[in-house]
Amino acid sequence: MYNHTGIEVRLGKDPVVRYTQGGTAVANFSGATNFKYKDKERTDWTPIVAWGKLAEIVSQYLTKGSHVIVGGRLQSRTWKDGDGVTRYVNEVRAGDISFLDPKSGKTVTAQETATEAEADIPDDIPF
Repeated sequence: MYNHTGIEVRLGKDPVVRYTQGGTAVANFSGATNFKYKDKERTDWTPIVAWGKLAEIVSQYLTKGSHVIVGGRLQSRTWKDGDGVTRYVNEVRAGDISFLDPKSGKTVTAQETATEAEADIPDDIPF
């Protein structure tokens, strides 16, 4: 099966970046997309998470109002909040982010780096 999604959004707030106990950066942010139908308009908010080097790039370059295209995969998470209530979220795990610059019309893309497991794949695979 193939799980890939792409979404063009504007950030509603500055990304929140924190680090795991192992020192891996994690950036959480949400992006707004507008949907127009006849004379009505609706805004949907999509939670997005970026890990590792991509999270560090997000924290350095993105702020509220940034216009980006996020490519990645959909994932679902569950956790228990402080009151013991089970919470659910469907979010986009970013694999690449294209920064859209409206002034110059240029696009800059940042991609998630390969994991160690992917980096160990030999170059001489026969397919």
